[in-house]
Amino acid sequence: MDKISEGTVVSTRVRLARNLEGYPFPSHLKGEKQAKEIIRLVSSGLSRLDEFRLYYMDNVSDEQAVCLMENHLISPKLIENKRFSAALINREESVSIMINEEDHLREQCIVQGLDLRLAYDTMSEIDNRISGSMKFAYDEQFGFLTACPTNLGTGLRASVMMFLPALTVNEVMQKVVRSISRLGLTVRGVYGEGSDAVGYMYQISNEVTLGVSEEEILSQVEEVVEKVCELEQTERRELMRGSSALEVQDECLRAYGILTNCAKISTREFVNLAAKVKLGACLGYINISDVSKIDGMTIKLSPSNITAAAGKPLTPLERDVYRAQYCAKAFRKMKE
Repeated sequence: MDKISEGTVVSTRVRLARNLEGYPFPSHLKGEKQAKEIIRLVSSGLSRLDEFRLYYMDNVSDEQAVCLMENHLISPKLIENKRFSAALINREESVSIMINEEDHLREQCIVQGLDLRLAYDTMSEIDNRISGSMKFAYDEQFGFLTACPTNLGTGLRASVMMFLPALTVNEVMQKVVRSISRLGLTVRGVYGEGSDAVGYMYQISNEVTLGVSEEEILSQVEEVVEKVCELEQTERRELMRGSSALEVQDECLRAYGILTNCAKISTREFVNLAAKVKLGACLGYINISDVSKIDGMTIKLSPSNITAAAGKPLTPLERDVYRAQYCAKAFRKMKE
């Protein structure tokens, strides 16, 4: 992969929606006892497959819950339903199973880069293990039965997180979104449906789950992502030779200057400037060989993760100072 196209695909996520036969959907559960019974059944079904940690959400602090969400391990919906929900997360934090979210089970696997098959195979193995000890709600015509009709059928959502600065800056992204929509796929922000595409980050995922096979879903998402990668590569070259090339270079270098010299910085400003530094690295303006480290920093320097690292409550100003000190050292080290 050359300097122009690297860093486009950030991560791959595969999610399966499942419900247990004989139990109402989470929104209609008959009290805490029934919810805890589902949690016990699922956790016991995974006890011998991998080392998972069980989080009862009603025992998790608000700060820790937000931290898990910012690390893409749980959803906002799970936090909203804290009284009845739980999460099983493996040691590597690559697999998480949300219990009693919108469905009884939302099983997900996240891997770095573009590897839909690895993510699906990992999740499929765990899904088979769970189904070996309990029966999923399934219909011969509609497939896996889910709380939302848009997940009927396979219950599979295959998502790829992409860094698309050139398509955004060159105002081509809206056209790309319309083209993707016509193919039955959707484009969302960093935290899924309803979220913004901050830092030039977008999720591309399948919209249709009924009437198609798992292989068809994976192949279509992969094909579209590869095409978007090509379009982004073309637009990055256009950025470098167009009339605004010097302006783009200047913005990237100024962003690096601010991040390595500021005394304090907010989350939003950090994310926006870090995205410009990453673009500068991808275009060869800034000598950073491994741009994936920038993606890791974006999560590491979120408010809840900073508080967790400090081990004590921090004021917003204290977090902004910590973020500035950390990112200055980290970016300088990346160039060594």
